[in-house]
Amino acid sequence: MPFDSGVRAALGDVQLRGALRQATTLFGERRQTALASVPDWEGARDRARALKDETLLHLDRYLEQFTASAERAGAQVHWARDAGEACEIIGRIAEQHGARTVVKSKSMATEEIHLNAALARRGIAPIETDLGEYIIQLAGEMPSHIVVPAIHKTKAQIAALFAEKLGIEPSDDAAVLTAAARRTLRRCFAEAEVGISGVNFAVAETGTILILENEGNARLTTTLPRTHIALMGIEKVIPRFADLEVFLQLLPRSGTGQILTAYQSLLTGVKRHPDDEGPEQLHIVLLDNGRSPMLAAPITRQSLACIRCGACLNACPVYRQIGGHAYGSVYPGPIGAILTPQLIGIERSAHLPYASSLCGACRDVCPVKIDIPAVLLHLRAQVIEQHAGKGRWLERLLFRAYAVVMARPRAYEWAMRVARALHIMPPIRAWTKWRDLRPLAPRSFREEWRAGLSEAGPSSEAGPSSEAGPSSEAGPSLARVPRARSG
Repeated sequence: MPFDSGVRAALGDVQLRGALRQATTLFGERRQTALASVPDWEGARDRARALKDETLLHLDRYLEQFTASAERAGAQVHWARDAGEACEIIGRIAEQHGARTVVKSKSMATEEIHLNAALARRGIAPIETDLGEYIIQLAGEMPSHIVVPAIHKTKAQIAALFAEKLGIEPSDDAAVLTAAARRTLRRCFAEAEVGISGVNFAVAETGTILILENEGNARLTTTLPRTHIALMGIEKVIPRFADLEVFLQLLPRSGTGQILTAYQSLLTGVKRHPDDEGPEQLHIVLLDNGRSPMLAAPITRQSLACIRCGACLNACPVYRQIGGHAYGSVYPGPIGAILTPQLIGIERSAHLPYASSLCGACRDVCPVKIDIPAVLLHLRAQVIEQHAGKGRWLERLLFRAYAVVMARPRAYEWAMRVARALHIMPPIRAWTKWRDLRPLAPRSFREEWRAGLSEAGPSSEAGPSSEAGPSSEAGPSLARVPRARSG
């Protein structure tokens, strides 16, 4: 759906806007309460940003260290340059293990590469096990929030969906709906040959991957199947195990207003003994998919510092009105407006950098201090450069003419007289489509000023008395200018 159409549809959906307002307000209030439990919140943000900056500046070194550490622990590391390679690697591993069903925990990276569709083409059924993702999968939709995929759904809509897809009696009891999903998903965990997850953080020092969740489904996904595949964006690596401390303070509080998520799964390699927990094989797929070019400059590099908390979505006045689907991207909201154009190309997503009021609320709540408005302006400049051919000569001509006129008072006065006489209005249809533009006044301010002096009489033109002092240089008193009549 085109962005304009998506926005209009969202603005006309009263139920959607009500659900968004309620959920984002709740998360914002919880976040504010949770921040009070951190003595030096701003200091923690500074430390996290410094860690991210250091890692991204030397990302090649830390990725090599992570790979070596993970392989020493028994994991197999694969490198994927783009979405196609990542889907091919994961699909091939699943086929090698005879998988007909795979269970998945919540992962924005798998959404980014459209993994579910790629597996389905191979005859492999992917089952989302996060409740929000499961709801979205049943509905045939994309997630509309980074942390809460079904944030736009009301309880009544979910009840109707479960009655249709799972064959249960209609119920508005959340416990009944959750129990119905649990019964279905537990069978899937038992039958799946392969489990697929994302990665929240990866530790270069130890080769450990960390997965945060609240439902326990990720832990089942990574331990019950014999083979675990973890898809990880290359920016998820951090240098040391001790560095996890600051990120575990920031992410839960920023995302859902929790002190800590219910489950923190630290996975290092494969199990050593048959009685141990964990998979027999662990495959870690390192995904680039447009991330490497973002490392070239500090202004774009900071985009990769994102820890996927979703706080910027909850604070954004645009997202709170239109939700995630209007963006047409896996990553919605302010972070999506800067990530997607860089991942898939500005020419395919030129509308996204403009899906912002530039109010700065996203920057204020970002736990790693990404200057999202600055990146948005940088991308808007790229959009302008993309249109450097067609119609650009007219734009240059207009701006040069504007500069010439504005630099010469007589030329400006003459141009405005012509515009008034001919009732010429500037060609700003994009502005006047939604706003009123008043016609030009019959006379300019200067003309009104001269008329006022003329009406005041010749004494006003004789110059001020020498007794008036230095302030007389400012010109005739405004008191002599007749006031505009009402009506």
